[in-house]
Amino acid sequence: MGNLIYGAPGDEIPLDDRALLHLRVVVLAKLRRDEKFALSWDDEATGRSHTIWLHPAIPLQFVLDASTNTGLNRHWIEQLTAVANSGSGLRLLPEPLAEPAAIA
Repeated sequence: MGNLIYGAPGDEIPLDDRALLHLRVVVLAKLRRDEKFALSWDDEATGRSHTIWLHPAIPLQFVLDASTNTGLNRHWIEQLTAVANSGSGLRLLPEPLAEPAAIA
């Protein structure tokens, strides 16, 4: 279990390492293009839904507990990117069953 640390002083948002690894690819691509957008996810433990506003000026850290040497699932990144580019913003989706394909 990793953490997305958002803002200053930094709120820690616990997320599965694999999901966080894939979110990092999509989020950094959007922030690199100076895009601002919402990120939403459901907390299975509490049943609550959360949304934060991501902006290039807001501090953001991705802290993974496990090694990041696992392959990325290209289909999942494509799905997350498509949702991120929609009007509702990026939403954490379940990983599709497709074989992971290593992406550099």
